[in-house]
Amino acid sequence: MPSNYQNYLAFAFAIDEINRNPHLLPNISLGYEFHNFLYSHWRILENSFILLTGQHEIPNYMCGTESRCSAVLTEMLGGTSAQIGPLLELYRFPQVTFGSFDPTLMDNGQFPSLHQVAPKDTYLALAMVSLMLHFRWTWVGLLITEGHKSLQFLSDIRAEMDRNRICAAFVKMVSTGAVSYVSYTENRDILTAEISSVKVVVIYYDTDSQNDMNYSVWQQLVMWKVWVTNSQWHADLSGRDFILDPFHGILVFSHHHEEILGFKNFVQAATPFKYPEDTYLVIYWSKNFDCSFSESDCALKNCPPNASMTWLPLNRFDTAMSDRSYNIYNAVHAVGHALQAMLFEEVQRSPLRNRQVMMFSPWQLHPFLKNVQFTNTAGDQVNLDDTRKLDSEYDIINFWNFPEGLRLKVKLGSFSYYAPRGQQLALSEDMIEWSTGITEAPRSVCSERCNPGYRKSPQEGKAACCFDCILCAENEISNDTADMEQCVKCPDHQYTNIHRNHCFQKVVSFLAYEDPLGKALAGTALSFTVLTAAVLGLFVNHRDTPIVKANNRALSYTLLISLTCCFLCSLLFIGRPNTGTCILQQTTFGLVFTVAVSTVLAKTITVVLAFKVTAPGRRIRKVLISGAPNFIIPICSLTQLTLYGVWMGTNPPYIDTDAHSEQGHIIIECNKGSLTAFYCVLGYLGSLALASFTVAFLARNLPDTFNEAKFLTFSMLVFCSVWVTFLPVYHSSKGKAMVAMEVFAILASSAGLLGCIFVPKCYIILLRPERNSLTRIRDKKYSVRKGLSYH
Repeated sequence: MPSNYQNYLAFAFAIDEINRNPHLLPNISLGYEFHNFLYSHWRILENSFILLTGQHEIPNYMCGTESRCSAVLTEMLGGTSAQIGPLLELYRFPQVTFGSFDPTLMDNGQFPSLHQVAPKDTYLALAMVSLMLHFRWTWVGLLITEGHKSLQFLSDIRAEMDRNRICAAFVKMVSTGAVSYVSYTENRDILTAEISSVKVVVIYYDTDSQNDMNYSVWQQLVMWKVWVTNSQWHADLSGRDFILDPFHGILVFSHHHEEILGFKNFVQAATPFKYPEDTYLVIYWSKNFDCSFSESDCALKNCPPNASMTWLPLNRFDTAMSDRSYNIYNAVHAVGHALQAMLFEEVQRSPLRNRQVMMFSPWQLHPFLKNVQFTNTAGDQVNLDDTRKLDSEYDIINFWNFPEGLRLKVKLGSFSYYAPRGQQLALSEDMIEWSTGITEAPRSVCSERCNPGYRKSPQEGKAACCFDCILCAENEISNDTADMEQCVKCPDHQYTNIHRNHCFQKVVSFLAYEDPLGKALAGTALSFTVLTAAVLGLFVNHRDTPIVKANNRALSYTLLISLTCCFLCSLLFIGRPNTGTCILQQTTFGLVFTVAVSTVLAKTITVVLAFKVTAPGRRIRKVLISGAPNFIIPICSLTQLTLYGVWMGTNPPYIDTDAHSEQGHIIIECNKGSLTAFYCVLGYLGSLALASFTVAFLARNLPDTFNEAKFLTFSMLVFCSVWVTFLPVYHSSKGKAMVAMEVFAILASSAGLLGCIFVPKCYIILLRPERNSLTRIRDKKYSVRKGLSYH
């Protein structure tokens, strides 16, 4: 194959370069033998014995003085290493491998005679994952040839992919031993329909399977994919031309090395006329330059003048030194420098006399090979000590095959583990020629990224890269980084926008006097306060009239004053609350309403007692005259005050914030503290109201000049209705609406008492004064008696 022949030319070029170097092995010419190991056990063993004995006649026996080889350079393919490795190890014969670096061969106890010239591949997986991260490829297929190095690479790249949240869409292991002998149908099963959603496939090629791997993948001709592979596989397919080439645009991670000066000139000068004993070169020339071959004298005729392999297109022969050829070149020079060091030490120990030729055993070369270190003509450092060997830097190569057969290799960038973090990968995207059918950098993802405001929800039974995008919950965001697995909750003092991608500062909210609702409620409270004060003034002004004196004038004054306080206490609920107002809201509200309701109860009991007095001297008459009903007010108020004392002593109201009831607002409100105490106060107030309503209802039909009992009954009905309706509405409200409902209930219930009890009296005082006189009252009573006697 052309690639193997380039290896041979690199080998011959290095030998020639050493022999022409006056400073390296002066006065000594290196010779060599080149053995092409075929996959035949007896041929491999035969060649191994030739290497050991230096002769072709009797294996493992040397009867002459013919010199043997000093070292053997081998590619260390799996099949050949199993055959020749143990045999050469028996004689501690130096083996310098130019294949890819194998960590399993670093054990000096198990492989004391083996030296590797290739750089380490420790960071190949990291380099490939860095490329995936650069293009944001998260859904990548893995196609791996079998072998222990392939399994190690698979372990490394899976670990790197998992660390960077890149998923393997599939992992396919390609058999290398018998793949050339299986049927065509079985070959097509390597890549199946499951890769339809995968745009990027990583192919790791182990050196044992070059021909088989090319054959297997080429059979399927899978195009419109981006292939990423390692440096050993050049995908040349033995020089075939393809118009629709699946390997056009392939990205190759190749070991970085500088160009070896003089190699292209050496290749250009390599012709069958200069090396007539090279039968491969003769055959190759006749096929590629249309020469005629004369069997009579075994010579080429009618060849183009000055023909050279540099004329051939790259798909036929590439003059740029490959990784393997570069390793061969360094391996030859390593052996040359080791021989130089060994000979120099021997000369220092015992100088040669009479120019005697020095003889040595191959095993003596080992310590010099292990310690050899030099700089080659390209300026790269070379050493064979695995512990001192540096990890390779990589060139990223792009293969072009358009137009047909171009096979051009273009360097796009590089990867260096030793570069600063974030600068390890350098890439020129504008130079990339993607595979056939792809015009721009492809996206290889299982699921598209989630936009800000959404979070990833894994799809059951699928890889982590396959997910659905779900809108963040209320008051949660995913910001501009996108692809978040969990939404972030906004702080309590912030709220989310409609797109769920930003948190904004909440507005502090409370029932303020500046709000329209606050203005309306405050205006209503003040209006009713003024109205109640006016009624009180009217009653004081007409205090000696029958309608004012009826049913205890002092109780009417007390009720009007308490209603005035009820209207004013509603103002405590409006405005920015603080600890003081929170306590005053509940205590003032409870006490003034207790006074008002207990006053109504006292007035109702007074009415009932007044009509129960039928004879003088009875105890009820004494109770009425003594003013006993008036003691109901302080008794009820003291009881309520006791409840408040327990409330304030255990868990009093305090200032609180509600950041969740209204979107975009932080509501400052008064927390009731002990809800049990709060409901005890309301329950006690409700019990008083219910008792007042019950007594008034029972006394509604008692005859009365001014219908006091009926007005009291209706007022308590309104009062109870307001507060019974208030409780469910209050608990279903939030924020400012809750406070507004409480204020409304205070105003409505107070207005109900004022309107039902005092509006009819004010009507008579102001508009029907003739009914507010003793004469009219006596006439009415006389008419009532006369009517009764008539019936």
